[in-house]
Amino acid sequence: MRLQTAVFSFILIVVAAGCGGGGSSNQGGINNPPPISPPPPSAGADARADYLVGLMTQDEKLQLVHGGAATDWWNHVLPRGGGGWVPGITRLGIPDLYLADGSAGLGNAVGQATALPSSMASAATWDLNEAYKYGKVIGSEMRAYGINVNLGGNVNNTGREPRSGRTFETKGEDPILAGKINAQHLKAIQDQYVMAGIKHYAFNDQETGRTTANVSIDERSARESDLLAFEIGVKDSGVQSVMCSYNLVNSVYGCENSFQLNTVLKQDWAFPGFVMSDWDATHSTVNAANNGLDQEQPENLYYGTNLKTAVQGGQVSQTRLNDMTHRILRAMYAAGIFDHPITVQPIDATGDAAIAQEVEEQGAVLLKNSGVLPLDATQIHSIAVIGSHADIGVLSGGGSAQVTPVGGAALDEGTPCPPCWSHAIWDPSSPLNAIRAKVPAASVQFDPGTNAASAATLAAASDAAIVFVSQWASEGMDVPSLNFTDVIHTPPIIDQDALVTAVAGANAKTIVVMENGGPQVTPWLASVGGVLEAWYPGQKGGEAIANILFGDVNPSGKLPMTFPASVNDLPRPTIATPPDSTTPFPVDYTIEGFNVGYKWYEKQGLTPLFPFGFGLSYTTFAISNPILTATTSGTPSFQLTVDVQNTGMRAGAEVVQVYLGLPASTGESKRLVGWQKVVLSTGQLQNVAIQVNSSDSSHPLSYWDVASHAWVVASGTYTVYVGNSSRNLTTAGTFTMP
Repeated sequence: MRLQTAVFSFILIVVAAGCGGGGSSNQGGINNPPPISPPPPSAGADARADYLVGLMTQDEKLQLVHGGAATDWWNHVLPRGGGGWVPGITRLGIPDLYLADGSAGLGNAVGQATALPSSMASAATWDLNEAYKYGKVIGSEMRAYGINVNLGGNVNNTGREPRSGRTFETKGEDPILAGKINAQHLKAIQDQYVMAGIKHYAFNDQETGRTTANVSIDERSARESDLLAFEIGVKDSGVQSVMCSYNLVNSVYGCENSFQLNTVLKQDWAFPGFVMSDWDATHSTVNAANNGLDQEQPENLYYGTNLKTAVQGGQVSQTRLNDMTHRILRAMYAAGIFDHPITVQPIDATGDAAIAQEVEEQGAVLLKNSGVLPLDATQIHSIAVIGSHADIGVLSGGGSAQVTPVGGAALDEGTPCPPCWSHAIWDPSSPLNAIRAKVPAASVQFDPGTNAASAATLAAASDAAIVFVSQWASEGMDVPSLNFTDVIHTPPIIDQDALVTAVAGANAKTIVVMENGGPQVTPWLASVGGVLEAWYPGQKGGEAIANILFGDVNPSGKLPMTFPASVNDLPRPTIATPPDSTTPFPVDYTIEGFNVGYKWYEKQGLTPLFPFGFGLSYTTFAISNPILTATTSGTPSFQLTVDVQNTGMRAGAEVVQVYLGLPASTGESKRLVGWQKVVLSTGQLQNVAIQVNSSDSSHPLSYWDVASHAWVVASGTYTVYVGNSSRNLTTAGTFTMP
């Protein structure tokens, strides 16, 4: 359902005096009795958590390390409608924890909230400021509803499996881009005094058989891909909770994987917060506790009486239980939950909807334009709007990330496929109405797209045809293909690819607007005039789409994922499937290793449909005069300066992307190491400087050395590239590391 590395120092936890707790230690060390009075806030989160641990009874400690839901929690609404709940301890002033999902807005059954565009759309902005605004909406609305723990920081690398039903919740295939975008979401949430969470740790990159998938991956590949995205998220954000995943990694379940939880997360990254399980992802008491799981969710199948017995019998040390409790309390202090009590109040629906629209306008990606866009409202007299319920709303992603939109769903299709457990929801923002508002004197007619011949007839009688195609995706399932054949929605099954082909055959000015969670294949691409990737566009998606189509907004989004030409180009053309519901089954990530996403396509010599980082504009840009300055001693770094000029006839924004080719000895394709989004008026030229430091949390100049178990800067020649996509680059220069 559901990761910063500034280095934190641990203040050692105290011995409980006569409170049934025994010795308490975060990392072991000197034990002191708790002070007579509570430490002041200036003493820090560790000291304040130590004090409370020293006052707690054994049963009170146990109360905090598991959820408070009943064993049949799926059939009950928890307090405040969230997805989880941990009752507080009144006598010590420890508040309840109210947990809710929130990848694209406030989820679960909490209440109506702003349906943001999908997280993938946020990543497609390539803008950390926009990402922060996105997270702020989530945090502020959770706080307004009385929710103080967010479960939404999904950064799983679905570049390994783009058909994953949760791709829309993630931030793309590149660990640095995804990690940086996610970190801003998380930081903004915690700035609202709501504890943020990062998930699903780790390698939960497909939904098919997610509870029994046994991922095989080597140490270097793990560190340079999925784990790197988590490392950046943890280090850059100050996030206080990490959710471990359902799947196994190298034959060990994620929520009792000591390498991931103890060695990497808590030791190497010095993560001071706590690890919670995904819902019912706990498989044991002793192994889970000793291997790093701090809190079982959503109930107490393993961490209630069973954990108490294990501590009493010495199978789990008292020190470890105290550490679990300390980490949870410390996280609550660090997130401001103690010092900033929540007052339930209305959300800022108008202001937050404006941010939702802004994110969509910045994150929608123009994939093709043969001169048909933007539409000229003064010259167009008739438009055919076709398909995907565009008369009433825009599609959203399902599962625990589902938001109940402000104003209610425009359409709730229920559960469109067995064994789906979530509903297909259309957010109430009508593209048809928004388009009509742009051309009030024109005839704008709608066809549902259920009959290709009927749609083609309307298109033939119109100046332009806009076809909306959609692919619903959800947690708990993967999409059956990357085509718009809509085999999930039944009945009726609509072959949307055939629909587009028929309409394009009737009208050369056909524009396709795609509403989907991730990469798609487009067999009709050559026959249409324009393609706009709108993702799941959110609460004001209809208005944002219309603004882009008519040029009131110049598109500037760039793809955060590669769109393959065919599923046959994927590392695994067929999704690995389980033999049954209990037997672990192999998922081999050694095939692509650390060359994930665009690195895979380059390494294999494959030409993608649309490359990572790609996106068109209604204007043109020139990137010139690169100047490279490198420091090769001490802490290696380099700075690249370039001139960026808007050479077209409209104001717009370009994303300058910097890639680095490591020495051939590393065996790696070039990687994204930096970028900057630049907004320019017509004719404007700006000098842009992009600094890349080896000390950054993303380790941009390093590779993971298995022999030393450390990030290492290889000796040899490094090549710096600059451009506006992973496949449109020029060499900016080289430098040599001794």
